[in-house]
Amino acid sequence: MLFWHVPAPNEAMLISGSKSKRQTQDTQFRIVTGHGSFVIPVKQKARMLSLALREAEITEDCVTQQGIRLNVRAVAVFKVGDDAVSIANAARRFLSEQEQMEELAGRIFAGHLRSIVGGLTVEQIIRERNRVSQEVIAGSHSEMEKLGIVVDALQIQEIEDSTGYINNLAAPHAAAVASQARIAQARADQEASEREQQAAALKAEYERDTAIKRAGFLAETEQYNARAAQAGPLAQARASHEVVEEQTALAERQAALAAQRLEAEVRRPADAEAYRQRTLAEAARDQAKFQADGSAYAERTLAQAQADANTARAGSLRDGNQELIAANRIVENLPALADAAARGMSGADLTVLNGTNGVNEMAAGVVSQGLAILHALQRGANPVKSAVDAKRSPRITESN
Repeated sequence: MLFWHVPAPNEAMLISGSKSKRQTQDTQFRIVTGHGSFVIPVKQKARMLSLALREAEITEDCVTQQGIRLNVRAVAVFKVGDDAVSIANAARRFLSEQEQMEELAGRIFAGHLRSIVGGLTVEQIIRERNRVSQEVIAGSHSEMEKLGIVVDALQIQEIEDSTGYINNLAAPHAAAVASQARIAQARADQEASEREQQAAALKAEYERDTAIKRAGFLAETEQYNARAAQAGPLAQARASHEVVEEQTALAERQAALAAQRLEAEVRRPADAEAYRQRTLAEAARDQAKFQADGSAYAERTLAQAQADANTARAGSLRDGNQELIAANRIVENLPALADAAARGMSGADLTVLNGTNGVNEMAAGVVSQGLAILHALQRGANPVKSAVDAKRSPRITESN
């Protein structure tokens, strides 16, 4: 708007001409920052005060506590304070001369700088530049506050000595530093020479190792080439060897198969036939033995029975027993019966359950039949019934 004024962010607008809106600091103008305000034409007037950062360069000849003249160059960074009091103080003093604010502030700083440097030695000024800056700021604080200025920083940039005091002050140190530099350079040269020698030795050693490795690589290469040349015949020989091994294994398997076939077809049947023949021979031997034992026992038994029969017959004849006389004829034929029974057993297919004892029992059974008849005649019993009962006693079974 035409009558609406807005200050920039780094400006303060001062409105004068209005008595009704006076500030608390009893100023004759109104201070506006950060927002706009309406200015009545003719009746009011608005002017701008810059709050931007300013820089003042200071170059001043100073005399130290030792009477040595120094040319000190410094720079001060300052601005108008943001509070209303500082703005009012700066407006009263610099509103119409804002371009000269740097020069006026620089003169004030220069005066305090001369005062501070006059109380210090050259050594203190050189070593403690920050102390000089802080004392200058502290000494000018009250004056700057009256002017509405806030000092942000003050730095000593350069100190010049026309008498050569600083150079002479630095000469021993410079000489010591130069000596140390020469010593360091000599040591560096010596170390460089040693390192060059070491590098040369390492280089020679590396070349030697490289030559040795190259020779080893060439030998390995030749060895691999020889192996590659022999790979074909070696593979063929290995293949032939494997073929021979497979043929040998096949022959071994065929021999094992032939041995198994011989075992199954020849040896086992031959063993079985030999076992059968041996078993038959043992059976024939046992049968002949059984027959001989049976015949001998039968003869002994018949002889004993005949003797007993003769004794019984003699007694019967002597006593006049007619029944025994009738049986005497049977007893006389008893040896013929026993012999017929023995021949029948020798030709019969019999199974003897208890071996030699069974044969003896059979022979005894045949003889006992005749004795049973004899005893029956002696007791006057039925000779036929007694013979039948006696016949059941032998333990002999006939097989078809």
